[in-house]
Amino acid sequence: MPNPRILVVDDEMIVCESCKRILEEEEYEVDTALSGKEALEKMKENPYDIVITDLKMPEIDGMEVLRTFRREYPDAIVIMITGFSTVETAVEAMKLGAFDYIPKPFTPDEVSIIVKKAIEKKSLLLENIYLRQELQEKYGFHNIVGKSKKMQEIYRVVAKVAGTDSTVLIYGQSGTGKELVARAIHFNSPRRERQFVPVDCAVLSENLLESELFGHVRGSFTGAVTTKPGLFEVADGGTVFLDEVGNISLAIQAKLLRVLQEREFTPVGGTKAKKVDIRLIAATNKDLEKMIREETFREDLYYRLNIVPIYLPSLKERQEDIPLLAVHFLKKYAEEMGKTIKGFTPEAMEKLMKYPWPGNVRELENVIERTVVMIDEEMVRVDHLILPGQKEKEVLIEKHIPMTSEELKDIKKQLREKAVEEVERAFLLSALERHDWNVTRAAEEVGMLRPNFQALMRKYNLRVREES
Repeated sequence: MPNPRILVVDDEMIVCESCKRILEEEEYEVDTALSGKEALEKMKENPYDIVITDLKMPEIDGMEVLRTFRREYPDAIVIMITGFSTVETAVEAMKLGAFDYIPKPFTPDEVSIIVKKAIEKKSLLLENIYLRQELQEKYGFHNIVGKSKKMQEIYRVVAKVAGTDSTVLIYGQSGTGKELVARAIHFNSPRRERQFVPVDCAVLSENLLESELFGHVRGSFTGAVTTKPGLFEVADGGTVFLDEVGNISLAIQAKLLRVLQEREFTPVGGTKAKKVDIRLIAATNKDLEKMIREETFREDLYYRLNIVPIYLPSLKERQEDIPLLAVHFLKKYAEEMGKTIKGFTPEAMEKLMKYPWPGNVRELENVIERTVVMIDEEMVRVDHLILPGQKEKEVLIEKHIPMTSEELKDIKKQLREKAVEEVERAFLLSALERHDWNVTRAAEEVGMLRPNFQALMRKYNLRVREES
């Protein structure tokens, strides 16, 4: 953070000047006030980052200064100055939000150490504010792209449900953006400052999923060498997103129902229930009503989950959004990679419109990202777009038919190299997407050292979107 502004408040001039001298030696910008009233007036003129105030002052004392600052300037960090007789009051002040207290008489080191700790906390607060703003920007409603009637209806529902604690069930094919909608709901809700915890129920075995969701106690099963908190506990106060909820077993469905009904759960191997405050958002690409008839999904759980249903249409159902999405992704990746690409030729856009997009929005995004990586021209032409199922060699052969055996060998080599590159890049993208672009977790899952994994990312110009 920039050099912090500090205000020292004490009705004794000697204390103010002493603190000011100590802190100015540390090259901090320091001002003083001889009363609580003067401190409040100076704060109004130009707010300070850190306020060091005496507890005992006439008229407006340190406690009143603290209460006012916590109410009107919540980002300011308040440190109390206290004598021996007011230590208990200082402790009470900390309960009300004061960062720490400096006892009288104090040494320069005591003042310096406490202020440094306060600055570290301020830097952390600013970083958290920035990250929250970044997350809200990334997962705001404007990132759910589409002008079709179906998407307009989704915007309306998401905007209404975001401010509530209602359970949401998102339906849609793979790649339609179910997690994006879930994140938009969370980051526009009163829970936005707490954890958003996504869980892919399709990739975890029953035992592992149970342990991940509810946690376990030490010795509850082979390998449980420590007590581990579950994701419901980690997400307390925030939102849990259960993707592919139709894949969970009946046994775990029963435990999930208890969480929704009683707001409590019991860790694997535990005997004591734990209370939890979470909002649940679930998603599925399965027909849950059919599963109820087949007795593979609990009817009571279904009605608990399906409070607010949101159906995400496939890209085929909203073809009019393809140009908008394509331009959105083109701009996004061109900016990330520092390239100037103005748009698509009419022929290229026609090619995108005619393709059925079985992988939906995710597939379109991957195609556009790959295109941006590969080209250095201002316009995306039809021959730049290599859609799934189109062979790389088809493109190469169109450009150049070999005339000699040596040229043929060279093209074969190119094809092999490009094939390896395509597989490598797809391998990296798949691992990163499974872990929301957390490099450490992605590298661990695929059995690679983080530096080696990062080296491959640099090779294919894959930049981390978010470290979670």
